[in-house]
Amino acid sequence: MLISYFGYGSLVNRATLASDVVALPGRLEGWRREWRVVGRPAEADGAGRGACALTVRPEPGCAIRGVLLSEATAGLAALDKREARYDRIDGISHQFRPDDGTAGVPEAVFLYRAKAEHYRWGDEDHPILQSYLDCVLAGFHEIWGEAGVDHFLETTDGWHAPILADRHAPIYARAVTLEPDLTGLFDERLAALDLRWVDP
Repeated sequence: MLISYFGYGSLVNRATLASDVVALPGRLEGWRREWRVVGRPAEADGAGRGACALTVRPEPGCAIRGVLLSEATAGLAALDKREARYDRIDGISHQFRPDDGTAGVPEAVFLYRAKAEHYRWGDEDHPILQSYLDCVLAGFHEIWGEAGVDHFLETTDGWHAPILADRHAPIYARAVTLEPDLTGLFDERLAALDLRWVDP
């Protein structure tokens, strides 16, 4: 038995997944990303702050790139633990469009959306972790190149939240190491957004 779910943030990055998870790139219609789930995950405790992560909201006319992930049902408990601040939302298979246009889509597909008690914009006490953002952008770049990075930035709301500059001392538990060319690309794109940065 398999479970299938849509990843739109860190789950897009292959390095954050188990080796047996199968990923199918595509688009999910009718949804938009936002920096709007806050909490105090264990990895942020050392910074004395909580953190802000990604969630999604229904948005007619919008479509977001991501991956349809499939794995054995036995992995669901670990996945739910990873996404503890989120509820499972079922019934989205008809909204997923594979990039190759030919792959079949499972009948039952879900995504994770922020629980009501965590659904707030990021703020000074719950900044976006740069190490988390780097992980997400690296995943999008690996699959779709620079177009994927641009798409992510354009289809995500909440950039008014401050970003904690923890790249060189990562707080995020699944932080990745970037090649210099990727570091430069991400910094260039983010500079155009006029973001607010805070020190760890």
